[in-house]
Amino acid sequence: MKFRKAKQDDKEEILALYQSLIGTPYCAWGNGYPGEQEFDYDMKRKALFCMENEDGEIIGTITVDEDPQVEALTCWSKTLQPSAELSRLGVRTDMQNQGIARQLLQHGMEELKKQGKRSVHFLVCKTNKKALRSYEKLHFDVVGESDLFDEDWWCYEKEL
Repeated sequence: MKFRKAKQDDKEEILALYQSLIGTPYCAWGNGYPGEQEFDYDMKRKALFCMENEDGEIIGTITVDEDPQVEALTCWSKTLQPSAELSRLGVRTDMQNQGIARQLLQHGMEELKKQGKRSVHFLVCKTNKKALRSYEKLHFDVVGESDLFDEDWWCYEKEL
């Protein structure tokens, strides 16, 4: 498997992946989110990454996000700045439960280190049991909670 920056040519495949995950267990996405607007925003910032299999098919995605509402939360450590959010982590349903999400997170954190970030943070839906287990295994800390975007989230953070 190969981790790489997403390309404009990946748009339809990535949007189809996002769409395929809406309504699946533990997924908080819906109402067209994430969609074309998020893809374009991420591509403009060179912040969208993907994992592809040996056949060159995209099996997962992750984004280095910039969301002022998330950044404004007061739970993030002041001593671990600069920091960045990883977001829009998705793995193709037929490839789930194989450690791909964990690999995406690890690659995402490596990318943040290269960018000079001292920590990573993100929101995790409180009902996403699979994600919560993964973040515990990766030694993330719960530093708060939020109800942004009409959903209940745990705020996770980890020093890089």
